Amino acid sequence: MSQSPPEGESLAEGTLVSHLLELRDRLLRSSIVVLLCFVPLAFFQNELFTLVARPLIEKLPAGTSLIATSVISPFMAPLKLSLIVALFIAMPYVLFQVWGFVAPGLYKRERRFALPMLVSSIVLFYAGIAFAYYIVFPLMFQFLASTTPEGVKMMTDIANYLDFVLLLFLAFGIAFEMPVAVVLLVTSGLVKIDVLTRNRGYVILGIFVIAAFLTPPDAVSQSFMAVPMYLLYELGIVFARLVQKSRGEPAPTAES
Repeated sequence: MSQSPPEGESLAEGTLVSHLLELRDRLLRSSIVVLLCFVPLAFFQNELFTLVARPLIEKLPAGTSLIATSVISPFMAPLKLSLIVALFIAMPYVLFQVWGFVAPGLYKRERRFALPMLVSSIVLFYAGIAFAYYIVFPLMFQFLASTTPEGVKMMTDIANYLDFVLLLFLAFGIAFEMPVAVVLLVTSGLVKIDVLTRNRGYVILGIFVIAAFLTPPDAVSQSFMAVPMYLLYELGIVFARLVQKSRGEPAPTAES
């Protein structure tokens, strides 16, 4: 459903060529910033990989270590990590460029709502990564190391380990976006708040199913993803109520 523009307010207009040129410039700036972050990280790529691998290294049994089963893995795995970390570091600037491209096409009230959502999304994504690294990884690797059968040495390939932790970083980062997703669903009118509160049981079940797919098959890591997701879901409902109240929308009733 199209929204009518506020009285006396108009959107910035431009030709297709001008928009494409602006998009090219912003993509170029973002690429340069990512490259500037990548170059110094590449010089310390081995130390960076050791830092990311520390939660597993500290839990490995005595006499074991990470291994490289490919000839180029000792070089390519740390280099790949450096590039991804550079992208993570530059992500606020990249999203700022995205915002600068999109903002002229939004009305003032939409910009006032979208900018805090963008900032909170970045903060929550980084919070999910930090939660995974400092809390989930030590407990998960301790559990996995303790379940190694007798006669089997736990010696993980560095490329496989990197793919595994990057997937979990992404999973926890997205999982921590739950409040943003709830607020967007409510403010866009797709879902009513009373529907979200009335179906908490289905939400809990769905969250645990998602956590089971995204985490290793153990109850520890699954619970450490599912419990924060549900708490953030409740936090999203609280924020959605506050947004509706600030916009002067009536509270949903049982009849609605």
